[in-house]
Amino acid sequence: MPTSEMMRAMILERPGELLQLKEIPVPVPRPEEVLIKVHACGVCRTDLHIVDGELPHPKLPLILGHEIIGTVVQTGEKADEFAIGQRIGLPWLGYTDGSCTYCKKGKENLCDNARFTGYTLDGGYADYTVADHRYCFPVPVSYSDVEAAPLMCAGLIGYRSYHMAAEEPGVKRLGIYGFGAAAHIICQVAVYQGKEVYAFTRTEDTAAQEFACRLGAVWAGGSDQQPPELLDAAIIFAPVGSLIPAALRASAKGGRIICGGIHMSDIPSFPYSIMWEQRMIRSVANLTRQDGREFLKIAPKVPVKTEVQTYGLEDANRALDDLRHGRITGAAVLDMNQ
Repeated sequence: MPTSEMMRAMILERPGELLQLKEIPVPVPRPEEVLIKVHACGVCRTDLHIVDGELPHPKLPLILGHEIIGTVVQTGEKADEFAIGQRIGLPWLGYTDGSCTYCKKGKENLCDNARFTGYTLDGGYADYTVADHRYCFPVPVSYSDVEAAPLMCAGLIGYRSYHMAAEEPGVKRLGIYGFGAAAHIICQVAVYQGKEVYAFTRTEDTAAQEFACRLGAVWAGGSDQQPPELLDAAIIFAPVGSLIPAALRASAKGGRIICGGIHMSDIPSFPYSIMWEQRMIRSVANLTRQDGREFLKIAPKVPVKTEVQTYGLEDANRALDDLRHGRITGAAVLDMNQ
């Protein structure tokens, strides 16, 4: 149980404004919820899209954050998945109805009535948060709190994107466009599974290119460059629509282009000839709990090592600005003990 009825939280009042540090009441868990003492929360590009007004209709006022690592301090009467004192992780997907057409088909990531942590539900830029116990995960013991936080979205959404890119037999050469939090995690998984990774960054970002090579990429260059070999598949993590034609031109016959972000700038027109020969473009929407179980099982085996830059809770605006301007290598994480 929390020792105080009040907590700190960084709150978004309106899109386009800075987050405000406020003291508000500690939330009370509903019957199927757990109250979590937040230890660390990752700062995701989706948070930027919400702050900048690029994702419509967020809950307002809103506590951002959906890469949450913390300890259960109180449970609702129907929340029996985790014990008090257990460390758990909370991702983007916070609730599904289980009864819509998509849920019945095993596609809960497309649920008509889904709710999302740090978007339509309050998230982890705070000392405490509540969550439906059915959508939380146990955290591998080999990771510290700040190391584990990026696994909850950069890892999970990255893994779903990677699975979609590499699910067909014969995918050997994998391109990754935008080498940030998700890419640096999935590069390690792909190399572990024997893929050749080709990393694409901003043309002038030699530091990111060197980082990719340290993680096992066989080639790294600007996104305006052609790789030395045609790609079997590519994942686009950068929210830049012009990268889709670039990835198509870099892909072999039958190549698939997976768009891993929730938001992307407009895609420019391109000639049909670069998509012909069964090249495919596909988006990734949210995640399923099965994605989480699979990824958190494989991550310690690789082992995935997360590169993190930490900030205190009150520095959330600075973390978001650093992310916006490409000043972070790996992932940004709010450390509640900092």
